[in-house]
Amino acid sequence: MTPQAKNLCEQIAAKGRDRGFLIAFEGPDGSGKTTQRKLFKDWLTSEGVDVVSTKWNSSPLIKPLIKARKQARSLDPEEFSLLHAADFRHRMDTQVLPALAAGKTVVADRFLFTALARDAARGLDLHWLLHLYSPLYWPDIVFYFAVTPETSHKRIAATRAPNYYEAGQDITNIDDPYESYHSFVQRVIAEYEALSVIFQFIKVDAEKPIHAQHVLIRQLFNECRNRAWPRWNEEAIADWVVSVKTRVARVDG
Repeated sequence: MTPQAKNLCEQIAAKGRDRGFLIAFEGPDGSGKTTQRKLFKDWLTSEGVDVVSTKWNSSPLIKPLIKARKQARSLDPEEFSLLHAADFRHRMDTQVLPALAAGKTVVADRFLFTALARDAARGLDLHWLLHLYSPLYWPDIVFYFAVTPETSHKRIAATRAPNYYEAGQDITNIDDPYESYHSFVQRVIAEYEALSVIFQFIKVDAEKPIHAQHVLIRQLFNECRNRAWPRWNEEAIADWVVSVKTRVARVDG
């Protein structure tokens, strides 16, 4: 680790509960995680916290390519995973890590675990996926919004038809998007449930009223704020510092 990276890690750790937190909102489509993320961000802002949001598949550099490939239905599971990993890495390097280094709190509407659940549901190996995203800056808190496949399907079907990849039609070979979605989301939720145990998510019953969930999230966040900064994030910080230096050198050169 370079002296610059080591110094940055020490600065982050020394801030304790006043440091920037990375909080991930995870769950299947229709679980209400986006609604809760927005409510949570508004509450943090009202409390005087400097908050940055990041959304899945939103990199201005990579998103247009993903959109075009999805419209052409030309992605196999590995390509699907690789492109979303590139989108994720670009946002981490340009949005998330700079914000955390500056002491801001980042609220992520889906994080790595979206990829792990969806891609594993498509048959990809979990260890391969984890290696693809390494080195990773792990969230301080992962709120997992748990719903049944039936609830997810009902909520999505009430507003729109699921698109081709959302419905998992690339692997189910089911022509009807609603039927395919119901089949695919069962696999996705099964993967989420396993990840919840492995990575110790904070599980939120997303079948409960919106306000009740929000109150619980506030309470759980305040309880978690005294956690020490996880030292295993040092590798990700060190990698990011090197990447920043490399980009600056290329521009200067």
